[in-house]
Amino acid sequence: MSSDPPGYELPLRLLFAFRGLIDDLHAELAKQGHPGLRPMHGFVFQAIGPSGTTAVELGRTLGVTKQAAGKTIDTLERLGYLHRERDPEDGRRLLVRLTDRGLDCLAKSAQIFDRLRAEWAETLGAGRLRAMEEDLRKVVSPDSARLDLPGWFSGH
Repeated sequence: MSSDPPGYELPLRLLFAFRGLIDDLHAELAKQGHPGLRPMHGFVFQAIGPSGTTAVELGRTLGVTKQAAGKTIDTLERLGYLHRERDPEDGRRLLVRLTDRGLDCLAKSAQIFDRLRAEWAETLGAGRLRAMEEDLRKVVSPDSARLDLPGWFSGH
């Protein structure tokens, strides 16, 4: 009889680790002036990027409908993280861009993730953490690094 855990445990452990990191991130973001954000909002900020995007492009990147992307944009605009403006190259298009508040949230997120990683390194040992990260790079295809997790999780 094998002493290995059952196969289904691996994805659950990875999911629980991800969930723990994201929950810790959002708790700290709330303390630092960014309450009310949800995990999907981070995917939205990443999908918008420094150049901005349209609601259609955002929906496509996230794997959700244009309407779902529009609702999320509306929410984040009300919260002061995004704004809409006419595309200077095509006045028919509305671009969605991060505001200073959105950029601040991304900068704080990066700092918090660095702190969380340091905590993991302290718990596991820096060498073991680096080895785990390298091992994950070996088994996770670069093609799977997409931002469409909200759509993938919800079945869109």
